[in-house]
Amino acid sequence: MLRCICGILLLALVLQVEAAGLTAAHLEVRIAIDPTGRTLHGAGTLDVPPGAATRVRLDRRFDAAEMQSEGKPLLRAQDRTDAWVLPAATTARRVTIRWQGTLDRLDPAMDHRDTLAAATPVTASEGTFLPAASHWYPSAEGLLETWRVALELPPGQRGLVPGRLLEERDDAQGYRAVFEFTHPGEGIDLMAGPYAITERTVTLADRSVRLRTWFAPGLEGLADGYLTSTADYLGLYERWIGPYPYTEFSVVSSPTPTGFGMPTLTYLGADVLKLPFIRATSLGHEVLHNWWGNGVYPDYARGNWSEGLTTFMADYHYKERESATAARDMRLGWLRDFAAVPEGSDQTLESFTARTHGASQIVGYHKAAMTFSMLRDLIGTEAFDRGVRAFWSARKFTVASWDDLRIAFEQASARDLRWFFAQWTARAGAPRIRIEHADRREVGGRWQVRITLAQDGPAYRLQVPVSVQTDQGSIPHLVDLAAGTGSAEFDVPQRPSAITLDPDLRLFRRLSTDEAPPILRDAMVHPDTAAVVLPSNSTWMDAARNLLAKLLDGGPRFVEGTPGRTTAPLVVIGSRADIEGYRSRLGLTAPPKAGPSGNAQVWVERVDGNVLLFIAARDPAALSALARPLPHYGKQSWLTFEGAKAVERGVWPPAAAQWRFD
Repeated sequence: MLRCICGILLLALVLQVEAAGLTAAHLEVRIAIDPTGRTLHGAGTLDVPPGAATRVRLDRRFDAAEMQSEGKPLLRAQDRTDAWVLPAATTARRVTIRWQGTLDRLDPAMDHRDTLAAATPVTASEGTFLPAASHWYPSAEGLLETWRVALELPPGQRGLVPGRLLEERDDAQGYRAVFEFTHPGEGIDLMAGPYAITERTVTLADRSVRLRTWFAPGLEGLADGYLTSTADYLGLYERWIGPYPYTEFSVVSSPTPTGFGMPTLTYLGADVLKLPFIRATSLGHEVLHNWWGNGVYPDYARGNWSEGLTTFMADYHYKERESATAARDMRLGWLRDFAAVPEGSDQTLESFTARTHGASQIVGYHKAAMTFSMLRDLIGTEAFDRGVRAFWSARKFTVASWDDLRIAFEQASARDLRWFFAQWTARAGAPRIRIEHADRREVGGRWQVRITLAQDGPAYRLQVPVSVQTDQGSIPHLVDLAAGTGSAEFDVPQRPSAITLDPDLRLFRRLSTDEAPPILRDAMVHPDTAAVVLPSNSTWMDAARNLLAKLLDGGPRFVEGTPGRTTAPLVVIGSRADIEGYRSRLGLTAPPKAGPSGNAQVWVERVDGNVLLFIAARDPAALSALARPLPHYGKQSWLTFEGAKAVERGVWPPAAAQWRFD
């Protein structure tokens, strides 16, 4: 299964398998690829377990020279030309397969979203990538797979598929290697290129593990650092969860800016690998996916929990190790992102399968991660960690659902958690909480505070943190809120000046407007966002169209003229002078940020409750330069660019949800 690094898209192969057991097919094939001629030749066998009739899939771009069972050709499915019917049988069925075809040409200009949208097998001398989703090899529909793949490449090329490396030869005749994957897996992804291989062996709890980097020329100097960090992450998660389930792990470079995770490896863009923070963040996320997602498989029909658990135990855990402030900032970012999603436009965790746009990432990654954070707050760290270890021990190499997670945590904590999982995984949205009223009175030299909280219906069952501010510091309390309103009364030793709602941002909730200053994502994820290009000539319009196609989840929707105040987010694009004139017509003052430095400035404001996103560029070329970087800055409120580089950026400061006493 392709898993993505944090903040990059995930491609999910939704499998129709029963959670009660894994029925796997077995593939034994020899694959020969010529990147220069863009050809692929494959031959071997596909063993399918006994059972009902199924279909063998192979993409239309390939010719099936042989597709037969027991000496008889399989018949094509009547409803599609890329499938063959394998009849039902009470014994195992062997399909003899031979196929060939021409691969698409690798486009180095493709970004990660393009790669996901295409899901096509591509090749060139710089690199080959055959995702399982492209159906580049014959596979039994609806079944997990084990495999043995013999790979043949011309001299100068090296490649791999997920699994254990059994044999390898690299000489003047070319590269030959055999890989074996004995656990039921979700499909075979193949990568190749002019790789330099660096190897190290580490000893873990119960086995030796081969670590490798497969790096394009020019990246060899990064190999030792990546091998060291990989070993550290394997040790961390073995101690936390249980033994690493495989015999190797590889870090593989891609010629395009992608980021994928598969069993036993991660596939990262060459430019991504050069970023100094990747080893400290995204690499660990991908290593952890070998437990969650590639070790225990999500039951996609009932929700993909693996991205949220991985985000919580990787990205968020690293922030917790850094500092409490860094962890709070990450929670604030999650909540601010969710505030950008219009009510009714999100989905439940049980319906999330894969990240397809910004809103789905906010739910499937961020809301899910914060759900695990709230669960740990509820049952305690020791019980949470026991639940994680028990879940892994019981469910490794099987399909598991949110219900299976619930059962593991219930047993670990000896608590009924049905209500918790029901409200956070089966319901869309989030509670909107406010301080309805508060008062104080002095009693015998001490102070008594009474607070009433309210939430919109239908009600969530919550323990809401509040903090009472005094001249000598803050005093934390919890308020039970299970209905529309909930009240609490408590004593404090000093005169209270204010009460802050959820000051540490421990609850997943809809922030108030003051708590969630506007960010670019407010416009990016809204389905009704429109755009206006103030210079009406075709050069500006073409650059704007290309930028907005990548920036907005819903794609560009242009309006004519110079619209006034709107009811949905509006992106305003033009030169600095054009935008200053537009703002003047609306009666707006100087922008809060985005000075004259740089050749492009981007900022977002909330005007009369609505979001305006301004993109001021020196010329159409400066606007075009934003197409690749700007979609990655959705969490920001303002940026200044020199070409494609963001030289300044920031977020408008939030305000706390407070009740201040007179």
